[in-house]
Amino acid sequence: MSAEVDALTVVNQLRDLAADPLNRRAIVEDQGCLPGLILFLDHPNPQIVYSALLAVRYLAECRANREKMKDELGMMLSLQNVMQKSTSPGETKLLASEIYEILQSAGKEEAEQAEAAAASCRRKAQFFMGSSNKRAKTVVLHIDGLDDPTRRSLCEEALLKIRGVISFTFQMAVKRCVVRIRSDLKAEALGSAINSTKVMTAQQVVKTEDGGERMVPFQEDSAVPSPDYAPAPRPHTRPAKHTEPTRERQVPDFQVEPGRHFSR
Repeated sequence: MSAEVDALTVVNQLRDLAADPLNRRAIVEDQGCLPGLILFLDHPNPQIVYSALLAVRYLAECRANREKMKDELGMMLSLQNVMQKSTSPGETKLLASEIYEILQSAGKEEAEQAEAAAASCRRKAQFFMGSSNKRAKTVVLHIDGLDDPTRRSLCEEALLKIRGVISFTFQMAVKRCVVRIRSDLKAEALGSAINSTKVMTAQQVVKTEDGGERMVPFQEDSAVPSPDYAPAPRPHTRPAKHTEPTRERQVPDFQVEPGRHFSR
């Protein structure tokens, strides 16, 4: 009888400690407290079992404890035994069942939280990418003449004028430019833009079936689409009357020659 009194005293002390939220993490992390409570769940005295269940229920209120409590040896099996034991009072069975469901859903909650976080990241990525990037493609250019920052600036200016270019990155050491473009834009337009600088020529780098690379030259008559925005017109500039895109940027400026007058 004295042994049961001692057991009841110990389990009641653990229950009272677990009732304080500040103690719950420390109790679960302790090497002996949680295994001791599991032993009390199998005690023949219903009062000790119920007091142990209350302590476990308090500890399970801390979400950070649930996964460790679920994985503790004997925890889930002891709760099942309490629920299935015919001599267990109805209130004890209900409490054991409640704890079992809380711990059983611990892994699912973490998985759902991880999935929600991943979904949030995907939504943010889609927001920043924009709708124009949903059907984008990547083109790798090898640019002969891409030797210095000046040539790089020329290349940037040429690419920025093309409607459908999303982004580009230079790899100066290997004379390459990785360009992200809309799927409806032909890669030849990039080659024509680079070639129009007259100091650089571009070839497309494509992957071969064996995993290697090869250079594919662009056709000379490729048309360059007009840009999304045009620079402000300069003085004495006459817009081109023809619609051929490759010549649109080659229209010379018409300026009044010195000594020449126009009659009204």
